[in-house]
Amino acid sequence: MKITIIYLETAMLISKKQYDSWREIQDEYPDFITSLGPWNEEDVASYLNSEYPRLNPSASEQAASLITGEYVSLTLNFE
Repeated sequence: MKITIIYLETAMLISKKQYDSWREIQDEYPDFITSLGPWNEEDVASYLNSEYPRLNPSASEQAASLITGEYVSLTLNFE
């Protein structure tokens, strides 16, 4: 399953919703800034762990939670 990292003015999300373009994300989130992906779970965790070491729980745990959970997107949590 592919994951998209979504940067908003107010939060940072990961989403397993499959978008055809960044414009779809922009239409869904009015405070959209940019996005990365879609990437596989391991690449998302690797990127987030290297760029945002203060994620808590870890990026790997949050990505796994998104993949196994019923929700489509997850707001990333930091310390």
